[in-house]
Amino acid sequence: MSDIKQEIASRVKDMREVCEISIQDMAEKLDVPVETYSQYETGEVDIPASILYEASQIFNVDTSLLLTGEDTRMSVFAVTRKDKGVRINRREAYDYENLASSFTHKTIEPFIVTVMPRDDNYMPEPNYHKGYEFVYVLEGTLRLYIKDNIVDLNEGDSVYFDSLHKHSMIALNGKPVKFLDVLNNNGGIE
Repeated sequence: MSDIKQEIASRVKDMREVCEISIQDMAEKLDVPVETYSQYETGEVDIPASILYEASQIFNVDTSLLLTGEDTRMSVFAVTRKDKGVRINRREAYDYENLASSFTHKTIEPFIVTVMPRDDNYMPEPNYHKGYEFVYVLEGTLRLYIKDNIVDLNEGDSVYFDSLHKHSMIALNGKPVKFLDVLNNNGGIE
């Protein structure tokens, strides 16, 4: 298990305990099985970015506190220079770069996500979470599996979807895919 993955899991557990929320209540709030939530806190299972975002909303903290252990400071604007966002290398299939980690009280969570191609018949575990998601492909071809649909997105294509529907993504054509991913779990306009 990576040190980063364990540190994030530990911060989530610590925040839950500080907020005096039981494991059962937290699992219910996140709409995940208690066993899965327990595995998030022990680091046995990677915590999806969407779950970290939802947990931060429950704890009333910024996602960056869970990711980095540092509190945010910017409330008017936050600039993230090219390739300088907070990197989250937690899952084998995806590399996340948080583009607004220093901004406080966010209603959306923007990431640059890179999906590396796989030679085998690898299929990432489907993900689902409250809210909405906007994906804009910057480079490569992305295959999105959502509900009972398969959608191929090329550079410049975008998709907006209700992320309560199970979804997963893979890179096509043997090349990495880079995309802008904007998460929103409050039902507001992005």
